[in-house]
Amino acid sequence: MGRKVSIIPKAPVGRMLMKAGAKRVSQDAVDAFTEILTEMTEKIAKRATEISKHSGRKTVHEGDVRLAAKH
Repeated sequence: MGRKVSIIPKAPVGRMLMKAGAKRVSQDAVDAFTEILTEMTEKIAKRATEISKHSGRKTVHEGDVRLAAKH
């Protein structure tokens, strides 16, 4: 059985949890957090793309991303 490939690197995710105050972070916690972050960012990216297309553009702008993240 192969490894599951993640778009978001796991080491920085672990550091984020540590910076948030965790003394120690399990690999399962890092895996879960990475999975959740990936799902959230994919939804935001899809919404930002839809916003730019609705505006008649091919390019996604900063405002598209910020607007997509609010909803």
